Amino acid sequence: MPCQVVASDFTVDGIYYNITSAEEHTVAVTSGTNKYVDSVVIPESVTYDGVTYSVTAIGEKAFYGCKKLTSITIGDSVTAIGKEAFYYCSGLTSITIPNSVATIGDSAFSGCSGLTSIVIGNGVATIGNYAFNACSSLSSIIIPNSVTTIGNYAFARCSGLTSVTIGDGVTTIGERAFYDCSGLTSVTIGDGVTTIGNSMFYGCSGLTSITI
Repeated sequence: MPCQVVASDFTVDGIYYNITSAEEHTVAVTSGTNKYVDSVVIPESVTYDGVTYSVTAIGEKAFYGCKKLTSITIGDSVTAIGKEAFYYCSGLTSITIPNSVATIGDSAFSGCSGLTSIVIGNGVATIGNYAFNACSSLSSIIIPNSVTTIGNYAFARCSGLTSVTIGDGVTTIGERAFYDCSGLTSVTIGDGVTTIGNSMFYGCSGLTSITI
C-alpha cells in the first residue's frame, strides 16, 4: 500500500509540510513523493525561507501506508492527529502521544498490526472512529481521564488486546468500540460513562470480567 501523495508547501530534513496559517506561522506534517521510512522525529518548530513555523498537526493521511516506518516521535507542539494519519503503518511498534494532542482522528492508526505499545497523553479528549482498529499486536490500553469520547469501532479487531482501563472522564463509548477483541479478558470502565454504544463487546469471546 503506497503513501498517498499530496502537494506539500516545503520539505525540511525529509519531512513534508503544509502551511496551515501564514499569519500564525503554523504547519502540518503531510505526505510527499517519497515514503517515510525508519525513524521519524517531528519537531516542535521548523524554519523555512527565513520563517519559523510551529508544527501543530499531523495531517490527514500524512504517513498513510508507510509500512517501513518503524518509529515516530511527536513534538509537544502537535495538537491534532488527522484522519488516517498512520493508516496501515504495519512496521510501527510503539507510539507515545504527547499531552499536547487533543484529537486522534478517524482511522488514525487503523491497521497498525505491529503496534505493541500505545501511550495516550493526558490532553487527548477525542479518540475517533476506527482510530486503533485492527492493531492486532496491542496487548493492553489505558484511556486517560482527559478522554471524553471513544468513537465507533475505535479498538475493534484488536485480537491481542487482553485488558482495557477506561478513565473517569469518558462519557461516551461508541458502538462496537471493542468489536471482535477475542483476547480481551478484563475491562474497567470509569465512573463518568453515561452512554455505551450498541454491541460494544460483540465477539469478545474471552471476556470474563467487566467493572463499571
